[in-house]
Amino acid sequence: MPVHRVDTAVRAGLSFRVLHPLPHTPAPAVMSDSQRRSVMDTAAVERALARMAREVVERTGGTERLVLVGIHRRGVDLARWLADEIGRTEGVQVPTGSLDITLYRDDLMVVGPRPVVGRTELPDGGIDGQQVVIVDDVLYTGRTVRAALDELADFGRPRRILLCVLADRGGRELPIQADIVGAQVPVPEGGRVEVLVPGTDGSLGVEVVGGNG
Repeated sequence: MPVHRVDTAVRAGLSFRVLHPLPHTPAPAVMSDSQRRSVMDTAAVERALARMAREVVERTGGTERLVLVGIHRRGVDLARWLADEIGRTEGVQVPTGSLDITLYRDDLMVVGPRPVVGRTELPDGGIDGQQVVIVDDVLYTGRTVRAALDELADFGRPRRILLCVLADRGGRELPIQADIVGAQVPVPEGGRVEVLVPGTDGSLGVEVVGGNG
């Protein structure tokens, strides 16, 4: 499915330098094994994604007007994975897109006057009247999803929007909940959840890093 490229360079009266990141961005520094705990291995993530793909089709009543849009960075990989799984089971190619929500963050002024902005790509047919599924790796405060909703609203009016995440760690600060969840992942105080995807991290899994638990 052809896509058109959307590069946003001005928002809230500020100018920004728009860069196009390389497909494989180096992963963050790896912490010691004693500070990392695997909660989903490769097989568990693959099973979760297969189930999530089925749930997407069930919740949307099929694949008509279905669009999967991933949030940078790992949400994009997961959206493509889900699209491939739906294609395998349903025999159709579901269009995918990507969102860089940097300019829509509610802490943009804290980030600085010239943040590095990535790339947003939406299907060539746009999102008006479509059933759009936002895909992300981890759901935490809900602020990233709020930013994604704001950005989508600037590009069209979908018929419906669903939220699909691989890991829900709780800790919401906004009234936002996922429609489709791979796993609920409890996190000790001071810890975080990391989703690993082959294109970025060289492996597939979900880990809890750090914390006092």
